[in-house]
Amino acid sequence: MPPIPRANTADRILDVAERLVQVHGFNAFSYADISAELGIRKPSLHHHFPTKARLGSALIARYQDRFREALAGIRRDTDDAPTRLKAYGQLYGKVLRKKRMCLCGVLAADFETLPRPMRAGVLSFFAVNEEWLTNVLEEGRRAKTLRFEGRAASIAAFLVSSLEGAMLLARSYGKVSRFDSVATKLFGDLAAVCLRT
Repeated sequence: MPPIPRANTADRILDVAERLVQVHGFNAFSYADISAELGIRKPSLHHHFPTKARLGSALIARYQDRFREALAGIRRDTDDAPTRLKAYGQLYGKVLRKKRMCLCGVLAADFETLPRPMRAGVLSFFAVNEEWLTNVLEEGRRAKTLRFEGRAASIAAFLVSSLEGAMLLARSYGKVSRFDSVATKLFGDLAAVCLRT
């Protein structure tokens, strides 16, 4: 059996940087932290990502691509809107169970200090999520599997905001169960808030 190829240096840098951001925040780590963890010299880091801003933009782009793939997988593997919404909530739960936060949620907390291209990337990530949710909500309303008041886009923004906030509080309390309770409410019955079959 051939050996499993090692990830290339750029991917390894992104892997470490992503974890550092998700655990500590973008402003709380430096190239020295990545260098020490990977055992490579800082000039090698700068060869792949000349600035921390370039590294941050690459992190956001990769994270968004992976999230898009996950959303496409949900659409491919599920048939109805309620199941798709539940699967969407589980994406956030999986990140939290790794003792991490949503990368773009953490970056949103640092938004005012981020370089302009990174800010645009963060907003793009949330726009992609809200657009996907809007489509699912509208499909559910047409199929009569979801019922809610108002515009689907407004509900989608509410759902993303609620999940991001639930992650923050669950992390603060050290209890994933707090997140699970919110997700269950949002994507299970969402009684008075938005969805009811």
